[in-house]
This record gives sequence, structure tokens and C-alpha cells, in this order.
Amino acid sequence: MKVGIPKEIKTLEGRVALIPAAAGYLVGQGHEVFVETDAGRLSGFSDDQYRAVGVQVLVDAGAVYEAAQLIVKVKEPQPVEVAMLREDHLLFSFLHLAAATGLMQDLLDVGLTAVAFETVETDSGQLPLLAPMSDIAGRLSVQIGAHLLHQPQGGKGILLGGLPAAERGHVVVLGAGVAGGNAAAMAAGMGAQVTVFDNNRDKLARMRALGNNVTGLHPYPETLHEAAVNADLLVGAILVTGERASHLISAKTVAEMENGSVIIDISVDQGGCIQTTRPTDYTNPTFIHEGVVHFGVTNMPGAVPRTASQALSAVLTPYIACLAQPEWGQNKELLRGINVKGGKIVHHALQDLLI
Repeated sequence: MKVGIPKEIKTLEGRVALIPAAAGYLVGQGHEVFVETDAGRLSGFSDDQYRAVGVQVLVDAGAVYEAAQLIVKVKEPQPVEVAMLREDHLLFSFLHLAAATGLMQDLLDVGLTAVAFETVETDSGQLPLLAPMSDIAGRLSVQIGAHLLHQPQGGKGILLGGLPAAERGHVVVLGAGVAGGNAAAMAAGMGAQVTVFDNNRDKLARMRALGNNVTGLHPYPETLHEAAVNADLLVGAILVTGERASHLISAKTVAEMENGSVIIDISVDQGGCIQTTRPTDYTNPTFIHEGVVHFGVTNMPGAVPRTASQALSAVLTPYIACLAQPEWGQNKELLRGINVKGGKIVHHALQDLLI
């Protein structure tokens, strides 16, 4: 199989789909691997490191798309990349099509097969390719949120962990999955007062086990409203595989939050779980609505590309090795990950979105 790794072009996206060691593994398995020049530079990997493991470094994206059968990238194709896709391409990347129906239509028009990282699913319902990026996004949400709470950033001017003679900050997390759990753990470790909402009692028990400063609650609407209104930092981390996120926090609730409070909606790439959220990027990551600082960057892990690329490559490599085989369609986890194929919508979560 001919595997192509283009350089990411989404705004300030520094990740690369495969680090040299992972690409070299595929070469060792007998595959041809092509990488666009400088694709790994922002992650700290040079073209020479790719060449040293047998990868062919090509001059531009056009050459990579032309040479490859399997296109492996991190973020969803941008318009200029869609124009380089062919019907015979197999695309493997994050897609988040529930919140990007225009891109979904473009991929249907191309007629290729597209497998989304975020919908590759195990028999037990785990999302192995999304998990490491959710780890990172959850941790970043609290690091970034703590910074945005600083007065020069527009925040209310508090230290999340507090200190003697000063109260702790209050962090509210919507969802106790991988992203939400990491956010809660980070906030608890910083000494904040943390409230986590989830429908799953076992997850709430794990959140309580983080420390005496963590409370796990069922998301009754009135309880959600009260907690959000009193939050210093509100983190949205809701996910239903492949589906657009539901709004758990209304614009009315946001309007009642104190000026200088901060919202970070990790769910923004699936549409966001807070009504006032809208997508942003790292050039202009925040906006203020009703006095509340909103952070809606859709590629949060792109801020730590070396860490993210290493973590992503580790989980991607065995799946790419499988996709590179003619019988990859026998892999149930990858089959669940197919979003579109041959001009048709395949994933059940997307089938009603273009009606």
C-alpha cells in the first residue's frame, strides 16, 4: 500500500499523523510511505529523520495526494485538500462530520471511502483513536482556563486552587468521560473545588475518588443551571459517538454567570454542548459573550504537537497497518469508523443530517 502523510494546514495545527518511528514501522512492513516536506517540523521531527527510516519526502501536498492510495492526516481536509482527493483514495483522519455537513457533502461528491478517527469503536464502546487527544484536551482545558481566569486575559482574577485566607475557584465539568475525567483530575490536583456531571454512576464514583474537593452529580437541568451560574471555569466535555453534541447549558444560563467567568467547550468540534459556543482557532482563541470569556478552539491538542503526535502515532500505527491490507474490511472496529463510502453515508449517526 502507498501511504501518504500531508502537512497539516489547519490554522496553527502543528501535529503530524505519523512520527518517523511509526512511519518507519510501516516501511518495514513492506509499504511505501510518502510524507510532505516539513510535515513533522512543528512536532520536532525533520525530513531527514523520515528519510533515515525509508520514507520518501515529497515536495508538496499535491505530490503526496497523487502518489498515495491511503491518505493519513490529523485534521479534517480543508477546501484546498478536498480538491486533491480522488474516488480511489482511502482517507483516515479526524472528520467530525456531524458538525460539518458541507464537508460531508464534499466527500460524498468525491466518492471516496473516509474512516474517521473519532468513530473507530471497539466492541466495548471505547474510542481508541480519540482517547489520547481527549486526554490532552481535558488537561489543556484546565491549564488554559486557569490562565484565562487571570485578570489581564479578561478573567475574574482568581487563582483556581486558592490559598490560605482566599477561597478556591469552582470548576464545573460536563461529562466524566476521557476528556472530562482528565479535566476534573487536573482541576482537583490544582486544588479547585470541582463539580462533575454525568449520567453514569460508576464514572461519578471515579470522579469522587479523585479527592474530597470533587463532587459528582447527575445532570438534572436545575442542578446544571445552578452549578454553571456559580462556576468560575465551566468545561464542556460531552460526547455521543459520531453525533452532534446537545446543548446542556443554555444562553440564558450563560447570561447569569459572573463577568470574567470562563467557558471552555471541548465538544466544539462536534457542535458544542454550550449554546453560546462557536468555533475559534489559536490565532483568535477567545471571545466574550455576556461578559463571559469563551474558548472554542477546535483543535486544542494542536497546541502541544510533539506530545500529541507521539500519542496519536502510537494508537494509529496498528490500524494503519490493517487498513493497508486488502482484507481490512473484516476489522469490525474500522468498519464502525467508516463515515462515507462510494458517495453514500455509512455511519448511522450521520444518515439524517443531509435530508
